[in-house]
Amino acid sequence: MGIDDYGGGQRPQSDVLVVTTNDVPGHRVQQVIGEVFGLTVRSRHMGSQIGAGLKSLVGGELKGLTKTLVETRNQAMERLVEQARARGANAVLMFRFDVTEAADVGTEVCAYGTACVIAPE
Repeated sequence: MGIDDYGGGQRPQSDVLVVTTNDVPGHRVQQVIGEVFGLTVRSRHMGSQIGAGLKSLVGGELKGLTKTLVETRNQAMERLVEQARARGANAVLMFRFDVTEAADVGTEVCAYGTACVIAPE
């Protein structure tokens, strides 16, 4: 697997900055727009579940599941950025992920944070 298969996060050219911090050094918050989130629920196909079950017997990374989770988190983050942009934000502060099982049929990933308008000081 290459770096794009197991890495994630924001692309450098994005017009909406997403950070896990409460502020951005050298910038001030001009406006707090409010909470934004991106949500997705993914199920695993039968083949990957069987493969993961077999792999768990011998140990090691479940690469198929890792790739699926990365894709799922990236999709949730893209939806968060779309929502922030649509509401007029140029930044999302206090970004977090929440991951839960969804009724034993898949994995729910929620990306959330606070949409803001920031400006250089």
